[in-house]
Amino acid sequence: MTLAIFDLDNTLISDDSDYLWGQFLVDQGIVDKGQYEKANAKFFDDYKLGKLDIVEFLHFSLAPLAKNKPEQLYKWREQFVEEIIKPIQLKPAIRLVNKHRFKGDTVLVITATNRFVTEPIVKLFGIDNLLATTPEFIEGQYTGKFEGTPCFQEGKVTLLKEWLKDSTETMENSWFYSDSHNDIPLLKLVDNPVAVDPDEKLKTHAQKQGWSIISLR
Repeated sequence: MTLAIFDLDNTLISDDSDYLWGQFLVDQGIVDKGQYEKANAKFFDDYKLGKLDIVEFLHFSLAPLAKNKPEQLYKWREQFVEEIIKPIQLKPAIRLVNKHRFKGDTVLVITATNRFVTEPIVKLFGIDNLLATTPEFIEGQYTGKFEGTPCFQEGKVTLLKEWLKDSTETMENSWFYSDSHNDIPLLKLVDNPVAVDPDEKLKTHAQKQGWSIISLR
């Protein structure tokens, strides 16, 4: 079987779920508007510039999970997915995922956004395989920390290689679809790298390398 890998944010959906989740927390009054909104925007800008400190960001973004009961968090997440995420699902992306699935390919999402936020989003696309940063969960409560390697830049490559060790899949004829220059390390690893509505850095790199460039907008 062929492995078809997708980034999530600005690839399968038309915005960034990590940033949107932070804004949702602000809009619902769950976190302090002034302080949190400013920090959320700063981290998002750093991400787009390719200079995000992923550990610092995770300490920030996972903190609200530790301050609230899981039952309440799941209710907020359900509302978030229904009101914010479903309207930004990209129909061409759904068709592309289904095209790979109908061919018998194994579909996998690899995303820098943490698993708490992304797991239900990925399920909207009918995808079961997800690699994402994992929030630490101990004795029925999120701790605000994360487990293992952050799923970001080279970390995506590390986690994919670990996943392949426990899988029957190989990288032969593999695909990876992404919008971000942060994913160049993983795009270099696959046989079929595809830049999807790419940022300027990725677009320039893809053109130099002769990679496919497509739009799902």
